Amino acid sequence: MDVVVGRVAKAHGITGELAVDVRTDSPELRFVVGKTMQAKLRDGTSRSLTVSAARPHAGRLLVRFEEVLTRDVAESLRGTLLLGSTDDLPPTDDPDEFYDHELEGLAAELVDGTKIGTVKEILHGPGGELLVVLRDSGEALIPFVREIVPTVDVRGGRVVIDPPEGLLDAD
Repeated sequence: MDVVVGRVAKAHGITGELAVDVRTDSPELRFVVGKTMQAKLRDGTSRSLTVSAARPHAGRLLVRFEEVLTRDVAESLRGTLLLGSTDDLPPTDDPDEFYDHELEGLAAELVDGTKIGTVKEILHGPGGELLVVLRDSGEALIPFVREIVPTVDVRGGRVVIDPPEGLLDAD
């Protein structure tokens, strides 16, 4: 399965270097020299890109790909999603640590067993992670903290939500 590991924000400089917003906890494994990844362009097409260099810069990663040699080509890749395989990820040793793809698709239910929806995705923000739960009435954003999500049962295919009063009332 492929997961998004980065998104091209913009071209950097005149030689085809790209500023990438990283969307992985392990950029040192995903953006190593010689690593080939799939790129999903804004128009829906895909192509392979091979990392030739990567370095941190101002909260982003500056990446060079063997196939991108000019600023014009780099500019054409703005907004491109960079994909990596979940097979490349090391197993997590911490029982309270999960990869996004492990949580996406899990059933979301209340402590009493009432089904409330399905985890659509995980949003990573400066204040922490949010589970985006797809409900019949729309999407609910659930803070991914132990007090509100006391149980994550990946093998059982569910997360248990113990929402504070009013959290689910907005829908």
